[in-house]
Amino acid sequence: MVGKYLIETLAKIPVDTQHASEFRYGDSPVHEKTLFFAVSQSGETADTLGALREAKRRGFRVLGICNNVSSTIARESDGGVYMHAGPEIGVAATKSFTSQVVIFTLLGILLGRQRSLSAAHGREILEALDKLPDQILALLQESASIQRAATAFAKARSMLFLGRLANFPIALEGALKMKEVTYIHAEGYPSAELKHGVIALIDKETPSVLIATQDGVYTKNLGSLQEIKARGGPVLAVAHADDAKVAGLADIVFRVPRTHELVQPILNVIPLQLFSYHMAVTLGRDVDKPRNLAKSVTVE
Repeated sequence: MVGKYLIETLAKIPVDTQHASEFRYGDSPVHEKTLFFAVSQSGETADTLGALREAKRRGFRVLGICNNVSSTIARESDGGVYMHAGPEIGVAATKSFTSQVVIFTLLGILLGRQRSLSAAHGREILEALDKLPDQILALLQESASIQRAATAFAKARSMLFLGRLANFPIALEGALKMKEVTYIHAEGYPSAELKHGVIALIDKETPSVLIATQDGVYTKNLGSLQEIKARGGPVLAVAHADDAKVAGLADIVFRVPRTHELVQPILNVIPLQLFSYHMAVTLGRDVDKPRNLAKSVTVE
């Protein structure tokens, strides 16, 4: 979903995302010049492999994005990219997620430069990607403050994760990690859709995690933050380190460095992953091997 936003923004090519398990058994119309990407950390995911084979059966070109060199998806794809993120030991993948987003950013730049993306704009994004390792290292140094936030909210039974544009799928990732490693119910939702039902869940026992870094919808996110606070809901916000407005409204702020707007989601996900990790440790969960989960889903 982040890749869809990046490619559509940078290359102006329409992109659709589907759960691999749904594509294989559905009958959605696909343009004859469509390119498919099969995305899998392990390269052995059963439903993704099934969707890849179905797309190839229909005569489409399929490229793989996976982390495991020489995996089945890597072998059966027409081409693709290895993440080279290193082994993902824990069941809940983290570094492979950020690697996937970096790959889609590079793809967006590549496809954009073949169309209307200027060299200057492309270079600006590449320079932002170059700075990511140091910025992520700085974010990891904030682990102690995120641990304190986890301790404060460890008794929560349900949580909401909210974001807009490319940060909506980051909110989904934050909610997924919370579910996987803590067993706390968590739901990712577009913050703009707050009043279309989910606001009924807001109360003092239900924390909301709102991604509110400064972008084109920043003022809208501030409005959502105020809506939650007005109804007594605690808010943990992901915001830029120098943002006084969010700091004055939110109960807790996860501070992130400033970067290019299209690269910002990669930094925004780090504190959410750390938050889930510290919540799980506080609750005594097995972070590396959560209950009922398998590292590679090899059956449908």
